[in-house]
Amino acid sequence: MNRDRLIIGLLVAIVLASAMSAFVYRQFKQASANPPAVQMKQIVVAAEPLRLGTRLDSSKLRLIPWPAAASITGMFTRVEDCTNRALLAAVAANEPILESKLASVQSGAGLPATIPEGMRALSVAVNDVVAVAGFVTPGTMVDVLVTGMIAGPNASGASTITRTILENVRVLAAGQKIEQDRDGKPQTVPVITLLVTPEEAGKLTMASTEGKIQLALRNSIDTVTVSPAPVLQGSLFAGAALPHPPQKHAADPPKPAAVPYTIEIITGTKRETKSFSNP
Repeated sequence: MNRDRLIIGLLVAIVLASAMSAFVYRQFKQASANPPAVQMKQIVVAAEPLRLGTRLDSSKLRLIPWPAAASITGMFTRVEDCTNRALLAAVAANEPILESKLASVQSGAGLPATIPEGMRALSVAVNDVVAVAGFVTPGTMVDVLVTGMIAGPNASGASTITRTILENVRVLAAGQKIEQDRDGKPQTVPVITLLVTPEEAGKLTMASTEGKIQLALRNSIDTVTVSPAPVLQGSLFAGAALPHPPQKHAADPPKPAAVPYTIEIITGTKRETKSFSNP
């Protein structure tokens, strides 16, 4: 009898396991057949690659579906909210248009739109040396050095000095280009436009007018202000020993002429003096 009960128990367990498996299978199949709906919304993206300073219109923008739960701060849902505004940064095709990348409507387009409020764009003449062999291009960061004369305590005490007057300044444009070359090629241009404060604009104007400026290219992620000490011309050579002129050997003094010696000879009443050479 115990054996019969064991067999019956096993059969019941098998039936229950089969029923549970069938139930779970039906539930998974139903869930896969009817996935939960994802709520979507329309957002504004670039219809094509757009350059820095481009003024947006409806032909350059389009709407695409976007998960409502994955919203991005500053995104737009209407094309008309972005039109007549210029880009502060280049965007790729299908990249969302964000508030942080747009200038105000009053800013216009092109270079003026890229100048933040309270800042100024100032252009300075450069040559291939000042522009660091053409590698000072839009978006790079530079320091500005000036070399000029300072007066000493007296009229003859003027000295040449080199001083760093600006640090970590952004280059807005090289010539008439406001975007970097995609391949990083150098650009030979006669003018560089820098983004400066009004106070820095005064310093830069004075430096380019009264002295000779030089740009020092720096890594864009290096934002540390160093404030290096000015360099005086005399300090570059103060430690160098002056060359000694060749010394002239003095001639041996002439030997004094030999003084002859004399002998006085007296013979009786006769007296005479004879001179002999001194060997």
